[in-house]
Amino acid sequence: MKNNYLKSGPIFLAFLCMGFGDVVGPLTSQLQAEYELSNFMAGLVTFMGFIMFGLLSVPMGLYQDRKGKKPVLVIGMIAALIGLILPILGDFSSFELLLASLLLLGTGATILQVAGNPIMRDVSPEGKYSRNLSFGQFFKAIGSLSGALLPLLAAKYWGLDWKILFPIYSSILIIAIIYLWSVKIEEKRDDSETPASFKSVLSLLKNPYIFFMVFAIFLYVGAEVSMSAKLPNFLEHKFNFDIKELGLWGTLFFFLALMTGRFFGGIILNWMSPQKFLKITSLVSIIGILGLFVSTSSTMGFASIFIIGLGFANIFPLVFSITIDAMPERSNEISGLMVTAIIGGAIVPVIFGAVADIFSLMAGFVVTLVCIGYILGLSFYKRK
Repeated sequence: MKNNYLKSGPIFLAFLCMGFGDVVGPLTSQLQAEYELSNFMAGLVTFMGFIMFGLLSVPMGLYQDRKGKKPVLVIGMIAALIGLILPILGDFSSFELLLASLLLLGTGATILQVAGNPIMRDVSPEGKYSRNLSFGQFFKAIGSLSGALLPLLAAKYWGLDWKILFPIYSSILIIAIIYLWSVKIEEKRDDSETPASFKSVLSLLKNPYIFFMVFAIFLYVGAEVSMSAKLPNFLEHKFNFDIKELGLWGTLFFFLALMTGRFFGGIILNWMSPQKFLKITSLVSIIGILGLFVSTSSTMGFASIFIIGLGFANIFPLVFSITIDAMPERSNEISGLMVTAIIGGAIVPVIFGAVADIFSLMAGFVVTLVCIGYILGLSFYKRK
């Protein structure tokens, strides 16, 4: 048991580092003010954070199938570390430097997702993969939460701003790289299997179950990014919150609920099946989103945000682990497809924005309702 904890330790730390990629959400408004950007230029911040999920995931999944998950995990950490050190060396002198930095950070986050999710299965006791993946996502949520929380604390107590994130994240990544490199991990693989190829990865999409589950990841990540970006606007729209002073608390509260939900999700999955938990957590998400429409006070609004966060918390690890457990011999290929689908975080918010511009902000939240409604329906799908 002690040996298991020793092996899983650096993987949980890798999940924490994964969360650093989510800094593009709260960082958008900060960089827009710092560099006096237009809304379009500010939109490049999230684009840089998510574009590599679409471009790199499958190639890294194939590379991982040949070289192993641990080396790929190290590559991801090094890419993120280089991205974080760049602005420090350049003294945060230009927006272009920050974009290059965030592109590398997004590259690192992509690679960490490709390797981190399946390698968690290698260090998990039999039958505890879903539980450990939820705990891993809890650590990732801490990393995500730090992007909104640390700048608030830095401004209040130390007179500093968002730039403090870069040296802190760099230090944690250096520790994570050394820790991971020093631990021996035995990866579960069948040497008789034919190495994966682009053709074999894409052929998986012919399987309706795999296609539906990959699309679920696309919609879920899109809905989560939409929530983290637009909840400050919701508080401003419904309750006249000052978006610069108080709006960030909407995102912070959402990430706090995600973190809480993932922690308790890891406990619940000790005694509840992943399939049943997916039904419950999807239904809770829908109740929370509907709560946004009927909220008549900021207290009700924050309660709805918290319920949404609790519901959203375990959807990603549940969909991911249920799919991997269905075809464990294709874990690298499935992981590549699943992480590619994270590009939904770049596309769904654009659809949300278009609907909000044409109709109203609250109409935009219907987009997230449809996304989670699909996942609730999928949770009742019987795999043949």
